[in-house]
Amino acid sequence: MSTQHPVSIDELLEQVREGLDRVEAREAYEAAQAGEALLVDTRYAALRERDGLIPGALVVERNELEWRLDPRGSHRAPEATSHDLRVVVFCNEGYASSLAAASLRQLGLQRATDLVGGFQAWKAAGFPVTAG
Repeated sequence: MSTQHPVSIDELLEQVREGLDRVEAREAYEAAQAGEALLVDTRYAALRERDGLIPGALVVERNELEWRLDPRGSHRAPEATSHDLRVVVFCNEGYASSLAAASLRQLGLQRATDLVGGFQAWKAAGFPVTAG
């Protein structure tokens, strides 16, 4: 039985983010353009349809993320090539993606992180977006 004390979601988010090297939109864009990072869109379909897509980003809904990005998994995406892969997860505003990146790190993807401000920050910064 766990002796851990309950934490609020805000406390959990703070703890999780301490272990991530979160990236801003410009860094994510430059890393993706240079082929140094895989951008992973975990937003649900309605948000992708409403707001659009980041060109080249792998779309993996949150409930499939660990299965699709585990390099040793039987359901992995072709892009999930190794545990050394730099993955930048993004959601709509950059909250759920922090928890997702922490989960990927537990799978051994130690370079997994997330996009500060999520898709909305990317779009606000003027980086490419295509219709959903």
